[in-house]
Amino acid sequence: MSVLIVSPGRDPENWVKALENQHPGLNIYVYPEEHDPEEVEFALTWNHPRGLFKNYPNLKVIASMGAGVDHILSDEGLPEDVRVTRVIDETLTEDMGDFVLSQVMNHIRGLHYYAKVQQKKKWDQFQYKRPQNTKVGIMGLGVLGNAVAEKLNKNFFKVYAWSRTEKSCSNVTCYHGKDQLEEFLQNSEVLVCLLPLTEDTENILNSDLFDMLPEGAYIINVARGQHLVEHDLMKMIDSGHLSGASLDVFREEPLPEDHPFWEHSKINITPHIASVTKPESVVPQIVDNYERMKENEPLKNKVELEKGY
Repeated sequence: MSVLIVSPGRDPENWVKALENQHPGLNIYVYPEEHDPEEVEFALTWNHPRGLFKNYPNLKVIASMGAGVDHILSDEGLPEDVRVTRVIDETLTEDMGDFVLSQVMNHIRGLHYYAKVQQKKKWDQFQYKRPQNTKVGIMGLGVLGNAVAEKLNKNFFKVYAWSRTEKSCSNVTCYHGKDQLEEFLQNSEVLVCLLPLTEDTENILNSDLFDMLPEGAYIINVARGQHLVEHDLMKMIDSGHLSGASLDVFREEPLPEDHPFWEHSKINITPHIASVTKPESVVPQIVDNYERMKENEPLKNKVELEKGY
């Protein structure tokens, strides 16, 4: 019985060390080193090559290295009976809350703008907003969405949230379903996307949605690049309907050097660092699921494949 780590483009050394420390004697392979596919029952992965797992006849569990699982579920060649798990971690949750709060504060105080005009030696002041007078809308009320809502609420923002199905969050005005989407958007001066990536949410950040936002709204995307229709965002910023955007995720990563986002004065770019998985923090839950798999016990943080999250 073996564990396979598949993470193209990432150095897996810290994952191997963390697994060995948590479970001494665990047999670990790192793709694409030579190994026997029939030995592998548990895979730990991020952005595996499409169709790879069809080659593992005894594979039972595929564990994501992070909170997202779209990189797994988008593979149409997954074995039929395989179970998929994701990471839920306090560190990831706290980091996401801190990051979104910093982006919202940077926007309402104009810090992104000042950083850009400094390069031009331009002295240009404008009226900033206060949290108490700012409405922030959060799309997605999963673990991360709830944490972000709580963080913003504690910092005196007026917080609204929208989810596919009915959910609740303390001190947050919650909406759900397509019928309540427009009312939610009308209350979103800053819109934060924290949705899972599914067939229903892909391309959801588009012109039709932006039209329902109040004029001057600001976009923060920390979910997936595939949520955003890039041309629509630039068109709506250039028209003045949107005031700008902070983007941490992109359709192609790293973002190509010739991408127009780099040069756009009202788009702030960060390289997918809003919340980064730390192996030593999440490996205990991964090893726990490995043991649960061996004992035929229910897995923690199991993904509902039909929902996509």
